[in-house]
Amino acid sequence: MDSPVPRTRAIAPPAKKTPARPRSKALATPIANLILAEATAKTNAEATPTRRPRGRPRKTAEELDDGNRRRKLMDGAAKLFRTQGFAATSTRDIAAAAGMHSGSPFYHFESKSALLYAVMSEGMTMAAQSQQQALDALPATATPREQLHTLIRHHFEILLGPRSSFIPVMLYEWRSLTPAQRKGIARIKDSYEATWMPVLQALAQQGALQAEPGVARLFIFGALNWAVQWFSPKKGKSLDALTDEALALFIRS
Repeated sequence: MDSPVPRTRAIAPPAKKTPARPRSKALATPIANLILAEATAKTNAEATPTRRPRGRPRKTAEELDDGNRRRKLMDGAAKLFRTQGFAATSTRDIAAAAGMHSGSPFYHFESKSALLYAVMSEGMTMAAQSQQQALDALPATATPREQLHTLIRHHFEILLGPRSSFIPVMLYEWRSLTPAQRKGIARIKDSYEATWMPVLQALAQQGALQAEPGVARLFIFGALNWAVQWFSPKKGKSLDALTDEALALFIRS
């Protein structure tokens, strides 16, 4: 038999490619430029380290206002604690004195006791800082007598000056503090009074001090602090004159 003739598969002619329509240069060029500009800006931003602002970030207006309100609360509370006593002063009284709603003090202080502690601790901290500044302002040649004069004058300013309410509060509301709070105040107070000791010891070595330095310190602070009970600027006595008389009382001329 004749071998069958293999069938030949028809091969279709290749389809003609439709030539792509060229993009209009007027459209392609701006888009390409825009993409290139964005890519370049991103690359530069990633390559350039971000500079962090130096120092502490500035407080916002709201944060500054909160600080002012806190200060106003403390000043108002100190005056009320001094005139009415801690127990007789309510948080409503404190809020009213600061021009706030009755619950506002608890935004800044968790309790009335915490507010009392803040009045004392921040007042004593401020006093210790300003005392050191007063001593630092003296010339290096200042005598022990001049140093004691400066310490007494500064202490009268703390006792009787415009922001002096925290001292009477500390003196008369000590029992209203918790034991832990008393320890915190005592540390600041001891640091404040310890600054006087080298001056008193130098005066004792000169024979000018009327008592042993440790005892003299207790007598001096007891006498000075009692001035909050009787001093009145209306009687015509200035703090400078008061300082001179106190100095004459404590040391020999």
